[in-house]
Amino acid sequence: MMGVPFEKRDLVRFGFVGVGGRGFNQLETILTVEGTQITAISDPVEAHALRAKECVVKAGQPAPAIETDWRKLCARKDVDFVYICSPWNVHVDQAVHAMQCGKHACVEVPVAGTLADCWRLVDTSEQTRQHCVILENCCYGDSELTVLTMVRAGLFGTLTHGEAAYIHDLRSLLLADKGEGGWRREPHKTRNGNFYPTHGLGPVAWYMNIHHGDRFARLVSMSSRQAALQEYRDANLPADSPMRKETYRCGDMNSSLIQTALGRTILLQHDVVTPRPYTRLNLIAGSKGAFSDYPPRIFLDGQTEHEWKPLDELKAQYKHQFWKESGELALKNGGHGGMDFIMNHRLVQTIRQGLPPDMNVYDAAAWSAPSPLSEISVAWDSLSLPFPDFTRGHWQTADDSNSADSCAR
Repeated sequence: MMGVPFEKRDLVRFGFVGVGGRGFNQLETILTVEGTQITAISDPVEAHALRAKECVVKAGQPAPAIETDWRKLCARKDVDFVYICSPWNVHVDQAVHAMQCGKHACVEVPVAGTLADCWRLVDTSEQTRQHCVILENCCYGDSELTVLTMVRAGLFGTLTHGEAAYIHDLRSLLLADKGEGGWRREPHKTRNGNFYPTHGLGPVAWYMNIHHGDRFARLVSMSSRQAALQEYRDANLPADSPMRKETYRCGDMNSSLIQTALGRTILLQHDVVTPRPYTRLNLIAGSKGAFSDYPPRIFLDGQTEHEWKPLDELKAQYKHQFWKESGELALKNGGHGGMDFIMNHRLVQTIRQGLPPDMNVYDAAAWSAPSPLSEISVAWDSLSLPFPDFTRGHWQTADDSNSADSCAR
């Protein structure tokens, strides 16, 4: 499915599966993108579905159908693309069924939680010839795309190392008695590894041209002890709370190292319970310089003062065309600093122009795979594991000639 273009269509008809918190935000953003229509909605919570339906009507579109069974939504003839924003554990079943119904699928992150499910996505996409697009919005941030432009211009020379993370204090969310709390806390009781690798890893994979001349080759991982979530719970929840009986298995910090086929290294971290400022690290280094985020800063070979310079000093020169063309709309209509709008606008653009997606099923599988691989490595005393080649060798010969922008290349 590399380089396979979408069938060109002027109007992209979406069916939304899951319109709670994140799903509703994505629905609102899609409604601001030209050439889109939301024709169907499915959510097990009736209030969520009705709120989403009202939002579509207020935007001036016909009232979408409400399907209580997401399988029926996937089978509808007025749905071209199934947009999946449900809890993690049902992502793969829903994406696979959508593709088997002849629909393209786009899926919130992480797409899959086991290696078997990663392969199930790849196999189904190849068999049905339908795309499975990972909705990794962080690849479309202003800083990330600016740095991608710098990488392509050769500013950092030969790339050697990257750093990626999801470090975000989510203790109050994890211990909430509604919304994401229940299902998002559950892995902390049963698993030990990196549950959420894609936000940090996606942009670094783009910098390194993963699946277009390089690939992830092996991974090794270890976790710290657990402490922060339990201590926060005990200090903040009443003594009779059922959560007081829970035991948490996941270490507070998971650190994994990935080596690519070309010998590059990537530090990948996950910590959602430690009280510290948010960061995705977002570092790329090479023979001529380095970029590091939070705050965004750059250092290039030849600078007389050995200290970081703000990225803003070069941003105007290297601003990506997506942000040049749609930056104002993005800041007005998209969440997470505009990256949600840029991601959705670009997805619709590739469909309407008949281009291949920027992020295909191989990216969805490889960016999600560090989750199960890190668990296996941690369980086996930081065993070094081979990384599956989901492209079956095609990363060496990928043809990007159909891509108008080569954004992810």
